[in-house]
Amino acid sequence: MTDFLHDLNEVQRNAVVATAGPVMVLAGAGSGKTRVITYRIAYLIKNEGIAPRNILALTFTNKAAGEMRHRVDTLLHQGSSRGLLIGTFHSVFARLLRDYINLIGYDRNFSIFDSDDSKSLIRQSMAELNISLDSVPLNTVQGLISRAKNSFILPAEFHRNASDYNQQKASQIYELYTRKLKENNALDFDDLLIKPLELFNAHPEILSELQDSFRYIMIDEYQDTNRAQYLVAKMLGARHRNIFVVGDDAQSIYSWRGADISNILNFQDDYHDALTFKLVENYRSTGTILKAANNVISRNQRQIKKELISHRNEGEPLTLIEAYNERNEAEKVGEHIRTMRLKQDFEYRSFAIFYRTNAQSRVLEDVMRQSKIPYKIFGSVSFYKRKEIKDAVAYLRFILNERDSESLLRIINFPPRKIGDVSIARLKEFAEEKGISLYEAIQLADEGSFQARLVVAFRSFSTVIEALKELAQSGTVYEVLSELFNLTSIPLLLQTENTPESLARHENLQELLSMARDFSDHNPDNGSLGDFLENISLASDYEEAQDSDNYVSLMTVHAAKGLEFPVVFVTGLEERLFPLHCYEPAELEEERRLFYVAVTRAQEKIFLSWSQSRYQYGQPHYCLKSMFISEIDASIVQTEGGVLLSDRPEKEKPAGGGLSSRGYQQKMASVSSVSVASGEQSKSAKSGLRAGTMVHHALFGPGTVLDVQGTGAKQKVRITFRNTGEKTLMVQYANLKIQS
Repeated sequence: MTDFLHDLNEVQRNAVVATAGPVMVLAGAGSGKTRVITYRIAYLIKNEGIAPRNILALTFTNKAAGEMRHRVDTLLHQGSSRGLLIGTFHSVFARLLRDYINLIGYDRNFSIFDSDDSKSLIRQSMAELNISLDSVPLNTVQGLISRAKNSFILPAEFHRNASDYNQQKASQIYELYTRKLKENNALDFDDLLIKPLELFNAHPEILSELQDSFRYIMIDEYQDTNRAQYLVAKMLGARHRNIFVVGDDAQSIYSWRGADISNILNFQDDYHDALTFKLVENYRSTGTILKAANNVISRNQRQIKKELISHRNEGEPLTLIEAYNERNEAEKVGEHIRTMRLKQDFEYRSFAIFYRTNAQSRVLEDVMRQSKIPYKIFGSVSFYKRKEIKDAVAYLRFILNERDSESLLRIINFPPRKIGDVSIARLKEFAEEKGISLYEAIQLADEGSFQARLVVAFRSFSTVIEALKELAQSGTVYEVLSELFNLTSIPLLLQTENTPESLARHENLQELLSMARDFSDHNPDNGSLGDFLENISLASDYEEAQDSDNYVSLMTVHAAKGLEFPVVFVTGLEERLFPLHCYEPAELEEERRLFYVAVTRAQEKIFLSWSQSRYQYGQPHYCLKSMFISEIDASIVQTEGGVLLSDRPEKEKPAGGGLSSRGYQQKMASVSSVSVASGEQSKSAKSGLRAGTMVHHALFGPGTVLDVQGTGAKQKVRITFRNTGEKTLMVQYANLKIQS
């Protein structure tokens, strides 16, 4: 009866047959975690005689649930698993609520609101409370409410603990939004996790019934569970205590989504008699790759110690790519891909390029296109097709060609100016009546029958456009784009939202600014706005990997989790980029786990790359090599010339050892104002601005001047703002107040 277990190694087999009581399986990268869960389900049904209806298996994606069911069916033969409940947390809990939600005041035919539905209801709640979207961004409110629900923090508790302005306003909205959901007989996605808890607390008899039904509970990717998921699973498994969790604390990389690493770290505190099995035999990567991963992750303090061992050979050393800037880095990556294809017969599909932030894809995409290397972006869209990039480019197109009505309609209400569809329709009618363009109609709006507020909005828009058109006559592309961001505050609005999505969009806009600066610096004689837009048009028309499945994969490290590739490039390995702006020990440890995930995606070969300088916010900055590189044994890392780092002359060796959190903070403080000088730092007697001057900006708040560049009308100042980070402003438009 146990013949089918011969496919498992000894530790996997022991975990599968340990069917009584709580069990935790720490499944290292590439160690066969899905196999253990599916074989255990099959073993319970086939060998222990457990009815499929008494087994509950929870995971995080429909794809994972489908794969799990397919494997179980293959092991048991089709039909033998009928009644087995395998699904995502959300889908399984929605099914349970359909049966019992009437007991807590909802009809069983409740609606499930998606993100857009949720935003609409939050917007209604804000309107009723007279809380403007300008004072608290909608996405910020939605994010705060979602995070609260994932932590099982209900409105009353959220209100009690609200500490800042956004939280205080969100607490009022949360309470009304919750009431409105119930009035609509609706749940949002987060409610699917917390309503079962509400049901169990109010009706313990239902909990008891479900506990009897689900005698065996299995949870995949346990390190990714949030507080609400943890509580539901614990309550359901409390009677029989046959709870079986599989995960890897070293791959916990979603705290920004609400995942709580404490759930897996504290499993044995919750279940003192739990058995723990460590799956450390990796079937994916070479021994050298795993040694590098072990070197780095061993630095983390909050972890369950384990060390991966390879089922394969040692393999070749990791290769360190050292570039002088990000374009040179991308070119070197492309060159290594071409060389390995020619000399080692790799297909394009064998290669993956990872980066920490989506914005980094831009220069990599540019070089891949220029090198005629087919590629595909995963987990996102191509840089030039991202909404915020298309919006900014539409402004630039319109500055160049004011008869471009398509661009005008895209930007007229971005950022929001309360110019709705009805107003735009009336504007079109007015333009047709006068026989003029839409923009001319905007400029003559006070001659039309528009409401006073619309005339003001149109005038405000026209003022921005005219200022930018004037600047475009003599200014560089970088200056025009920088001033566009200053006048519209688009990046600031995204930064103020402070959601992962808005911050990613903000980074993309800053990357566009860096691109403009690079273009202006390298095209001093023919770097017109038209040339810049032509380059973007050619890039955005590029068809990625046309009619082929043979392409290089580009993605963030987060998107790479669960995937594997023969050859992996981990790019942008610099302080403040990877690890990304980490100042707290917990943040730094998650960045280290993210690097561990990146390295363990590789099967045959790893390239680690970093740049000595990189454009940030439109300015070139010196970079420090990531601490993660120095945490790897120098005897398994080689230069591009094939010299092991351990054999380098002493002065050329990377700094040894990782830094403590205190040392890391001190290191970051020491380089916080280091930049590549485009000119000597200058004092400005006329403006009174110089490095170290404390200033205040009406939108960005208090800040400190880092340097002043140029003179007269083109003078620019680079400032680090306390709340919004670094920005470069045109002095004549910034209206800065010097603080005494």
